[in-house]
Amino acid sequence: MADILSLTAPRDTSKPIQFWQLYSVLGQDPIVEIVQRFYQRVFEQDDWFKSVFERVGGINHHINTQASMWIDVMGGGPYYHGAEFRLSFHHTHNAMQLMNEKGAELWSRLMLETLDVSSQVMTNDPRVRTSINTFLSFFMGKYAEDFQFENRSFFGETNPPYKRQINFMKMTEQAIEALSEDELSAALTDRGVDVSRYEGKAAKVNKALMM
Repeated sequence: MADILSLTAPRDTSKPIQFWQLYSVLGQDPIVEIVQRFYQRVFEQDDWFKSVFERVGGINHHINTQASMWIDVMGGGPYYHGAEFRLSFHHTHNAMQLMNEKGAELWSRLMLETLDVSSQVMTNDPRVRTSINTFLSFFMGKYAEDFQFENRSFFGETNPPYKRQINFMKMTEQAIEALSEDELSAALTDRGVDVSRYEGKAAKVNKALMM
């Protein structure tokens, strides 16, 4: 799992860039430029949307804090002071007016427009845009669940879910028992085992090893 755990993007272009590896490809300036372009759009909107941001601070304040959060999440180091607690506090106390379907839809549209005109700062590696899409989709999905609104955002192609390669022959019984039911079912289905016919993890794995 080295390619997944590392903060450095894999050089093999057949492997996706995880969003926590983006800083190793982009560096600071392109990330800040994307965020800056986004907030320029935000501060051109009607008061119902723009005023929520203005109550917190001017455009430079938002560029600095959002860019710090992006750099932090994208593997550039602990730039965003307060981390997840601060982010949650901001959304709950400062931006609650926009944490709904209407606010999320406009936020997503402005971000999509920003990304579409920022391709020149994303390098020539097509994995970068896909990784940014994955980053945005992940957090928008999280906010939709936390604040109970329908997530209609669509930023484009995203990375497929990571599929763990499981070798039962090299695993202890304890490691097999520690697998989630979803992980076990996926691994056994790939091996042609009808998991519905067997009870218990050990029985399912034993059947897979006999095939």
